[in-house]
Amino acid sequence: MSSAVELRAPGPRGIPPLFARLIDDASLFHPASAPVPEAVANHLRARAGEYSGVLGPLMCQASRLAELITELAKEKPTKPVPLSLVCDNGLGGVPKALSIIEDRQELLALEKVEMPAPSDVDGVWLERVSEFVPEDVVRVVEPRRGEGWLEGVRRVAEHGCSPKLRTGGQTYESFPGVDVVSDFLTVAGTLDVPFKTTSGMPKAVRHTDPETGFQHHGFLNLLVATGRALSGQNVREALASTDSEALAEEAGSLSTDAAKAVRSVFSACGASSPDDPVAELNELGLL
Repeated sequence: MSSAVELRAPGPRGIPPLFARLIDDASLFHPASAPVPEAVANHLRARAGEYSGVLGPLMCQASRLAELITELAKEKPTKPVPLSLVCDNGLGGVPKALSIIEDRQELLALEKVEMPAPSDVDGVWLERVSEFVPEDVVRVVEPRRGEGWLEGVRRVAEHGCSPKLRTGGQTYESFPGVDVVSDFLTVAGTLDVPFKTTSGMPKAVRHTDPETGFQHHGFLNLLVATGRALSGQNVREALASTDSEALAEEAGSLSTDAAKAVRSVFSACGASSPDDPVAELNELGLL
């Protein structure tokens, strides 16, 4: 279960444990869809900044890996950039991508490999994931929501992979309701591996997008809700709350042990900017 150990690593100095390495940089993905040069420049700047301890790896599609390497070679980072490789070209493309990364270890340090699961998350496919991805790399698998999907979540975890919860996208169906997330958290608290979420939570607190009308979950809501799930309290109330002050107060009141327990269940979330989550947490007085 080395993948779980990696995600539960101690937080960097000066960053509250609840937020240490919480934010994976998904600026190359929708809705930001940043050009690679812009995403690399912003990521390197954030990684050198005061709150770099909040930042997890840079997420990049396998299909854009060559472009990313070209840009990093121009920038010449002082240390390899932590990477989460998102397999957008199928499981079969993983070995080649890993070989490319292996050859450029001065530029990239592979931490995670993420991929969507087929409609039927069967053991044979999950065994192939384990064969293709090294043990010291976190394997993140997103089961498709639908009938029996929570059984798929359990199956993913049983094979040592971290389940991924989709919390947004370009369609209404991509946004799970409060009840769906609550049921997921009930299961997640019983697993031996932590979960992560997609970049569908652009803000800390639940809100409605004025342009699309979609209701977005907040990553602070999810942190508080995970804590409540572990202590047998009202999870749905925390997920549905739009009271930023109350959520910040509850999150800030968690003990160090409680915060670490939350993060042992909820490892990371994607964000379309390495800066916006930090700015929001600062505004709420949580950093």
